[in-house]
Amino acid sequence: MAGPAHVNAIKISTNGRRNAEPGSPSAQYFVESYYLALNSHRDSITSFYMPAAEMPGGKPLPSISFNGNQIANAAAMQTMFKQQMPPSHYEVQCYDCHVVNPNYVAEGTQGWPAKTGKNMTILVAVSGYVKYGSSKEAKPRGFSESFLLVPNPAAANTRQRLKNVKEWVIQTQSFRVVV
Repeated sequence: MAGPAHVNAIKISTNGRRNAEPGSPSAQYFVESYYLALNSHRDSITSFYMPAAEMPGGKPLPSISFNGNQIANAAAMQTMFKQQMPPSHYEVQCYDCHVVNPNYVAEGTQGWPAKTGKNMTILVAVSGYVKYGSSKEAKPRGFSESFLLVPNPAAANTRQRLKNVKEWVIQTQSFRVVV
């Protein structure tokens, strides 16, 4: 049987409300807001990623893979969507999430107070359809995407909830169009 801390982490990572609110620490809010940004608010894409960092050994973070191609950083991802990608419409069919590390504290922070249950990493798996191009005849193509979300250091270091500061940001991402 799961203990209270584990149950709290599950509730935080999966918000059961239909339309999650900003500031809601949930995979649902992340999925809804991220794909809305890809569809129509491409100027905000970088805000979904953790600040640039390095893993031991020098590998850069965030780690972003788009159809097998490594993207250098969040700014390069945003530039790709704004300048190289046609208009798109992502339609999420389903998503699932799991707590990976229930005791994660972002580097350079004191983390969230323990009682909030927000010191964790969340794996989010998403699948759905995407249409590229503005034509109504554009064929929907299946996609699969995985994210590892971590607590946002900017949110953890402030006592006030700031409107545009996300509580969870992308550390690792892998996107694939399904053929």
